Amino acid sequence: MGVCTAAGAGCLFGLARTAEDPGLSRGTEYTGPIIDIHQHTWYLGRSDDELLRHQEIMGVTRTILLPAGRSVLRDSTHDGGSNGLDATVKGNREAYELACRHPDKFLFFANEIPDLPDTERVLRHWLKKGACGIGEQKFNAPVDSAPMRRIYNLAREFNVPVLLHFQNGMYNHDLLRFHKVLEEFEDVDFIGHAQTWWGNIDLNHDQSVMYPAGPVTPGGVTDELLTNHGNIYADHSAGSGLNALVRDPEHGRAFLQRHRSQLLFGSDCPDKLGAGPGCKGAQIIRTINELAPDREVAAGIFHHNARRLFRLA
Repeated sequence: MGVCTAAGAGCLFGLARTAEDPGLSRGTEYTGPIIDIHQHTWYLGRSDDELLRHQEIMGVTRTILLPAGRSVLRDSTHDGGSNGLDATVKGNREAYELACRHPDKFLFFANEIPDLPDTERVLRHWLKKGACGIGEQKFNAPVDSAPMRRIYNLAREFNVPVLLHFQNGMYNHDLLRFHKVLEEFEDVDFIGHAQTWWGNIDLNHDQSVMYPAGPVTPGGVTDELLTNHGNIYADHSAGSGLNALVRDPEHGRAFLQRHRSQLLFGSDCPDKLGAGPGCKGAQIIRTINELAPDREVAAGIFHHNARRLFRLA
């Protein structure tokens, strides 16, 4: 099977700007192009056509597809699933083929279980076909373990970011040691995501709580990582990314300002709606627009930061 040149070129040439500062001169909130860096194919059985419609309704102009790994029984997969994603989420080939069919709308990542004998071969295959990142890495392994270091070395080789799902007691243990990874792999870009990542914006976070409520004390591990390392980005997707903003709107507004160049919009929602309270992605878009200190900050989160990270034209 040959390289899908349209999808493969997307990471370098795929999103031409329509204006010097898209979205900054119209209305009271950001209305320009939106890059969704976190979606899945066949999420809870949602078809490709339903995904296309969902993204259009949300106002997303470009979407990055995150595939599942193979379904095998390993210590790293807990239950023999392809990872902690919903069992219906499809793998590398499906993400690649959807991006090939709609190169103007989709880019794709490569993904694989980190501790398989041929993990590097599989990832290299899809990276050569144009995958613009690795992930979502959501496996039962220490974040600084030997299998994960293989992933990071491959990301270094192909100059692509790695998206990590941090969930205490389940996936990518231990966030408290992650600073060592960022220091050793300072030439690799990482994207942090999920419950434990977002819970740790709070200095007083209880690691056993997945969706903490109430006021945030700044200075948590996540806050410090973003402050001290230029090679880490934050994926504001799913209920965890939304919760990090709405639990303390005053802190959320300051957080968006403080880390404005390292924040990315992702939806990670499985619904078919694309709008309203039943769609997490739509809620996140609305919340960022409400809390962003100005439209320039919102434009960075929705568009500019992802364009820079993925080297989009």
